[in-house]
Amino acid sequence: MRVFVTGANGFIGGAVASALIADGHKVRGLVRDKVKADTVAAQGIEPVVGSLDDAALLQAEARAADAVVNAANSDHRGAVEALIAGLAGSGKPFLHSSGSSIVADLAMGEPSDRIFHEGTPIKPQAEKAARVAIDRLVLNAPGLGPPARSVQIPALVAQAKASGIARYIGRGLNRWSNVHIADAAALYALVLTRARAGTFMYVESGEEALGEIVRAIVARGRSSCAGTGCRRR
Repeated sequence: MRVFVTGANGFIGGAVASALIADGHKVRGLVRDKVKADTVAAQGIEPVVGSLDDAALLQAEARAADAVVNAANSDHRGAVEALIAGLAGSGKPFLHSSGSSIVADLAMGEPSDRIFHEGTPIKPQAEKAARVAIDRLVLNAPGLGPPARSVQIPALVAQAKASGIARYIGRGLNRWSNVHIADAAALYALVLTRARAGTFMYVESGEEALGEIVRAIVARGRSSCAGTGCRRR
């Protein structure tokens, strides 16, 4: 298969592209500049220099590909609309990456017994409503098929480095599901050839309390933790 991947030099997109190449597929990957193009080319990806705002380019790449994987930005509606337009009427697979924050709630550090599965109605917080609308746009597009991402831990690490304090809310007992990137990439490769159109999937292989994640960040940074915050010494 000839697969067009957005975010080919990113965390998810790069891993997915590598998995697809290992499976014998040919991958063209969207990157933003020549430096990134050289980087992905060294990994066997044919680079396409451009941006998510270049609708004509995205449509043309989608039209020429046998399948499309959107792993660059879960919230860029214009890119999704362009890719759908390029695939319209083709019956080709379109894998769109969303994020589990679409079912997050205001836990305030407290645990919950709620379990989310693919059939659970999604009632997002206001700030994630636009992302859910994009997911539904993909799911409802005729002849296309499925909406998986990690930004939580890098964001926690960044704020800890910037402020000197690694933080969590309340008791830090709220949990977040996780999955190893290699497992996520392997699933993308399977979904590409086996999933039915209109499929929606959560991707996870475990979970951890946010307080424990923050304590692990502190331990990794050789910091000490006290109470609901951890301060470097």
